[in-house]
Amino acid sequence: MASFPINSLPISASQPRKLSEPSHSNGGLKPITVTGNPPTFVSAPGRRIVAVGDLHGDISQARSALEIAGVLSSDGHDLWTGGETVLVQLGDILDRGEDEIAILSLLRSLNIQAESSGGAVFQVNGNHETMNVEGDFRYVDPGSFDECIDFLEYLQGYENWEEAFVGWISVAERYKEDRRMSQSPWGPWNLKKRQKEIVARSSLFRPGGPMACELARHGVILKVGDWIFCHGGLLPHHVAYGIERMNREVSCWMRGVNDDNDIPEIPFIATRGYDSVVWNRLYSKDSANVGSPSWKISSIAEKTLQSVGAKGMVLGHTPQLNGANCKYNEKIWCIDVGMSSGVLNSRAEVLEIIDNKARVLRTGDDSSGELEVADYL
Repeated sequence: MASFPINSLPISASQPRKLSEPSHSNGGLKPITVTGNPPTFVSAPGRRIVAVGDLHGDISQARSALEIAGVLSSDGHDLWTGGETVLVQLGDILDRGEDEIAILSLLRSLNIQAESSGGAVFQVNGNHETMNVEGDFRYVDPGSFDECIDFLEYLQGYENWEEAFVGWISVAERYKEDRRMSQSPWGPWNLKKRQKEIVARSSLFRPGGPMACELARHGVILKVGDWIFCHGGLLPHHVAYGIERMNREVSCWMRGVNDDNDIPEIPFIATRGYDSVVWNRLYSKDSANVGSPSWKISSIAEKTLQSVGAKGMVLGHTPQLNGANCKYNEKIWCIDVGMSSGVLNSRAEVLEIIDNKARVLRTGDDSSGELEVADYL
């Protein structure tokens, strides 16, 4: 396996940085400014924001969602078409599907393209990202174990991680087809193959491994303008602890080092427990199912948003059987619709935010593929 010294990259102090300015700006927008490492606070004046929920290894549904969002070409060339749009993906790219690394590679490729147009792509990590870095592979699809083996083989031809990782999306399907052609019918029950799969995935996703370090580029909380984006849900005690501090600690843990070069402990407040940032379902489940009256949950949401100077919070994590929706005086938007074939295989939906007004974009129920726009809620 090629060696990429990713975990030697420093976690720098929180200094605002400007992303690349558009090469042909048509609206005269100010450049996007990012604070935090990994990104925590984003100033994106005048930008259209689109948010995509849980993808769970389904590259086909991921592309559908990105096309609905207006940021991905429909010609199969995986080109950014969003201009100065800011795209936020809410985590749980891993598990339940077989194209996890391909989706991560696609998002990284789109970010590079977006920055040259004055846009940007951001991600936050979900509970399935943190589970895999912990070595919890209970929900890994068999095809994803195979993807890990293919990806390690592919890396042998590269010395530069950036080039290798961004390029994976263009060859992943070919590797998958070659594997299927050569796979023995006894493969799933082959003990040696199973051991090879576990070793391959562990080497990629263990703290300090190349995929864990790739995930470490992203936090668990992101504030873009007046909106908070996270996988499970932000609570007052998270804010009191410090959201930039949480992002930094999760990133250091994934990279396998901290500021003192010691092996970091798992950041419990962000990644473990029912009320952690990536596991919390207080806002995304019906109030009757979480044992709290709706007025109380609404009060908690209001207090949290006020403490970070935000107008709304966008969440994934809990599939919404009736589609993306808003709750608690339009403060909370839940956009995980279980679109992956490994979850509910529902139609793709995304959230669009323009001038602090949010609406849901989805394909129609008929076979025409026409875009539906839900009224502002």
